[in-house]
Amino acid sequence: MAALIRALSRNVSTEASIELLAKEAGLDYEGISRPSVRKYLDQLTQIFVLEELPAWGIHLRSSIRMRVKPKWHFVDPSLATAALYATAPSLLDDLNTIGLLFESMAVRDIRVYADAHNAKVFHYRDSTNLEIDAIVERRDGVWSAIEVKLGGEKAVDEAIANFKKLKARLTKEKLENLAMCVVVTAGEYSYIRPDGVAIIALGHLFA
Repeated sequence: MAALIRALSRNVSTEASIELLAKEAGLDYEGISRPSVRKYLDQLTQIFVLEELPAWGIHLRSSIRMRVKPKWHFVDPSLATAALYATAPSLLDDLNTIGLLFESMAVRDIRVYADAHNAKVFHYRDSTNLEIDAIVERRDGVWSAIEVKLGGEKAVDEAIANFKKLKARLTKEKLENLAMCVVVTAGEYSYIRPDGVAIIALGHLFA
């Protein structure tokens, strides 16, 4: 179990397959099988340590296929840093890891907000590797698309480009239920761009 938690920590906020998790966990202890990994994942979920982020189930108007693997998130991303024995200096030297942990922290907070509004959180990824970090959808079908970025104008522009690509792949009916596109950042400022995209600092998410 400890080896699996470390493997999950190395793959937080990703769609790592059970086979990959079994292989990485086996680096510490040999002989961890796929069925055992699935059993351990279920146990971690039952005791509120792990929470899978399911794929968004929609029908696209194009021939592009959706991917259906979940993303892996701990209920609190600090569990991943503890399992990896990560320190502030080591994380600052690894921007890829800190970006994935920041995404996980944002998803945690988004889930709290979504639960309060009777909504569910998903992620989107298709066969062209277009990815949206979080989709928040209410029971009535109203939804919002959320990208999580540490910051920087280039990263925000990439997120907005992803929103445009996603919109081009959805049916008219689905687009009519789109409430907002949001980029959650690690910045200090929150504002609405002229194109209607909301830039929200993670610290302002519940303001």
